[in-house]
Amino acid sequence: MRPLLLVTSLALALSACSDRPQPAADTAAGAAAEAPREVELIPREALFGNPERAVVQISPDGKYLSWVAPLDGVMNVWVAPADDPAAARAVTRDTARGIRSHFWSYRPDTLLYLRDSGGDEDFHLHAVDLASGHSRDLTPFPRTTAQVVAVSHRQPDAILVGMNDRDPKWHDLYRVDLASGERTLVERNTQEIAGYIADGGYALRYAQRARPDGGMDLLRRVGDGWQEAEDIPFEDVLTTTTLGLTDDGATLYMADSRDRDTAAVYAVETASGRRTLLAEDARADIGAALADPRSGQLQAVAVNYLREEWKPVGDALAADLRTLQALGPGEVGVNARTLDDRTWIVTYSAAESPVVYYRYDRTPGADGRLTRLFSGRPALEGKPLVPMWPQEIKSRDGLTLVSYLTLPAHADPNGDGKPDAAVPMVLLVHGGPWARDDYGYSSWDQWLANRGYAVLSVNYRGSTGFGKAFTNAGDGEWAGKMHDDLIDAVHWAVGQGVTTADKVAIMGGSYGGYATLVGLTFTPDAFACGVDIVGPSNLNTLLATVPPYWASFFEQLARRMGDPRTEEGRAWLRERSPLTRADQIRKPLLIGQGANDPRVKQAESDQIVEAMQARNIPVTYVLFPDEGHGFARPENNKAFNAIAEGFLGQCLGGRVQPIGEDLAGSSITVPTGADGVPGLAEALRSHTQEVRK
Repeated sequence: MRPLLLVTSLALALSACSDRPQPAADTAAGAAAEAPREVELIPREALFGNPERAVVQISPDGKYLSWVAPLDGVMNVWVAPADDPAAARAVTRDTARGIRSHFWSYRPDTLLYLRDSGGDEDFHLHAVDLASGHSRDLTPFPRTTAQVVAVSHRQPDAILVGMNDRDPKWHDLYRVDLASGERTLVERNTQEIAGYIADGGYALRYAQRARPDGGMDLLRRVGDGWQEAEDIPFEDVLTTTTLGLTDDGATLYMADSRDRDTAAVYAVETASGRRTLLAEDARADIGAALADPRSGQLQAVAVNYLREEWKPVGDALAADLRTLQALGPGEVGVNARTLDDRTWIVTYSAAESPVVYYRYDRTPGADGRLTRLFSGRPALEGKPLVPMWPQEIKSRDGLTLVSYLTLPAHADPNGDGKPDAAVPMVLLVHGGPWARDDYGYSSWDQWLANRGYAVLSVNYRGSTGFGKAFTNAGDGEWAGKMHDDLIDAVHWAVGQGVTTADKVAIMGGSYGGYATLVGLTFTPDAFACGVDIVGPSNLNTLLATVPPYWASFFEQLARRMGDPRTEEGRAWLRERSPLTRADQIRKPLLIGQGANDPRVKQAESDQIVEAMQARNIPVTYVLFPDEGHGFARPENNKAFNAIAEGFLGQCLGGRVQPIGEDLAGSSITVPTGADGVPGLAEALRSHTQEVRK
C-alpha cells in the first residue's frame, strides 16, 4: 500500500531568482560548466507527450495483442490480431483523461479496463466485448472505487470485484457477470476487511484486516467465517505481504520480514501451515514474482538492490530468464503470458533506452525466439540519452542510502559515471514516502540532464525495498532524519565534484513535494530553489482529509507520522508542517496542484500560497482543474514542464526550450505569480485567446 505515491508529473511556477535579493552564493556564477549548445535539445514532446504504445498485453488464448495508444490525442485501448499488429483498431473511445490500465479476462474476446474522472481516483471497471464493440461499466455507482480481487481461467464468465458504494470505507465483495454486468453479493464487508484472496474456483481462502495497534491479521476462511492465521506486527506490515495463491488454493506465497530484516519468500501449505523458504537476499526485499499462468505456482522472483535481478525458483524458467537477460545490459520484464504459456510479452529497457516490447515464443521447436514488436517511444531513438549510475551514499549516522545519479553528457564525456566538471544539480525526491527510486529509463532524469543538470535521486530512510529496519527508521522522522538523509546526499554530491553548494534545486511530488517545502522552510539556505508538486504543507489537514477507503491504513499513518487524535500527535504534526515555517521561505518556489486530488487536497497548496502572500513572499502557483494526484493528460504535463524548465533555467542556469505552444490543449490556470517565470504571462495570454476562439 503506497498512499502518497510519486506523481507522474511535476509542477509549477514561482518568482524568479532575479526578482528578489539573493545571497552572494546564489548569484555567483560558480565553477559549474555550461551545457554545450552542440548537445541536441530533446523536445519536450518526445519526452512527455503520449507514448506511441504502452502496457502491451496478449490475450490468454493468444489471439490478440493489446496496448494503450493515442486516439485523437487521448490514450485508448487498441487491439490487433496477434500475428498482425499493423491491423490494430481502437476499442475504446475515451475523450477526456485517457485510459492507462487494461487487462484481459478469460471470457473469449473480452478485455477489462479501469478509468477515473478528472483524477478523482474513483476508478470504475469496464468490460469491452470485441465482437459487438459494446463497452459496459461493471461498477456503475457514484463515488465507487473498484478493487479487482480475482480473474480466473476456471471461471471465465465472471470476476470477483470489491465495491465500496455501500460504505465508502470498506469494499463489499461481488461476483460480476461479464456478459450482463449483473453483480451477486459474495460477502458483505462488516468486519473491516482490507482485502480478500480467492482461489481459482472463487472460493474465499484468506483476507487481511488492519488492527488498532497498526499491525495486520491475515485471516483464513473457516466455514462461513474468518479465523486468524498469521499475526503481522506493526513493524512488519510494510515489508510483509501475500504474493499469490495457487489455483487449487493449496499453497500461499508470502514475502515475509518477520523474524528477519529483508523480506524473503515462503511457500505456506494452507492445510498444515508448514512454511518453506524459497528465496532470500540479505541486501533487499524480494519484490516482484512470476507464477505459472494456469497453476499459479511460483517460478521466479526479483530482488532490487542497486538494480533489479530475476532469480528462478526451481528449474521451470531458468533457461527462459537466461534468454531474456541476453537481450542486453538493461532490465527485462514479463508483461503477459498466454494460458498455455507458449507466448510471452517481454519488455526490455535501460536508463538510456525507453521500453521496447518483444514477443517471446516458447512453442516446441521455437527455441525461445524473441521477435521485436515496437518501441514505446520511437521518437527518442537516436537522441542523446545518458546512463544512470547507482550509488551507495552514507548518511551521517551510518545508514546506506541507495541512490541514482544521472549526469549531463558534457559533464561526463567519457561515460564513466564520474563528473569531469561540476554542474547545477536537481535533487529529485520520490513520493510515498513508502516507495523507492530505482534504476531505469526516466523521462524526468533524461529531460533534466539534457538541459544541463545532474540529477540525484535518494532512497532516504523510510523508503521501502531495503528491509524493515531501513523502512522503520523513518518513523517519526518527517522533516527530521529523513530530510537529513537528503542533505547528506547533497553534501556527498558536492564532495564528489558533481555540483557546487550554491547550485542545487530540490524537486518532487507528493511526499517529494513535502520534502521540497521542508527544504525551503526547515533548511532555507540549503537549496537555490524548489519545485513542489501536490505536496502537503499541513500534516494535520492532510490526515484529516485522507480518502475514506484508506481506513485500513490509517493506523500506519498515525504511528509513522503523528496521531491527529491526540494533542501530542497534533503538536508533532504541526511542528513538522512546512506551513508552520512559511515565513522562513527565502528561495524561489514553484507549486503545482491538481484540483481533484483525493490524496493531497488542493487546500494543501492553497494554505502555503496564502501564507506566503500574507508575508509578501513571491510564489507562482499553477493549478489544473481536471487533474488529481499528478498530471496525467500530456497537454497538462507538457504545460508544467515548459514552466518548470523556464523556472529552473532562471534559477540554476540550464538550457531552456521556450514555452512556445506547450500550453495548447491544457487546462492550466495560474492563480498567482505568472510574472515569476520568463515568458509565462505572455504564453498564458496567447493560450487564453486560443481557448476563447
